[in-house]
Amino acid sequence: MTEEKKLKVEFAPGAFDSFDGTQEELDEMIAEITTMFAELTPEELESRSRSIDITDILNDDSLSPDEYNQIMKSLLDDNERPLQ
Repeated sequence: MTEEKKLKVEFAPGAFDSFDGTQEELDEMIAEITTMFAELTPEELESRSRSIDITDILNDDSLSPDEYNQIMKSLLDDNERPLQ
């Protein structure tokens, strides 16, 4: 029987800087995200994933200007980080 490799969940520094809620709500959300991904194998995660294109973000009318700016800033910041 082979052991399935489980995903390790790590949050980038500042990932929740703009979170607008209580510490209890943040802790609950982090626990939920961690549990959700920890129970998936890499293959299961890939099968549930979908690629997005920058035009998906540009054409999303449900985003506020602040949300749009935050997403774009995150994308730009990710491009400046060295690959590991």
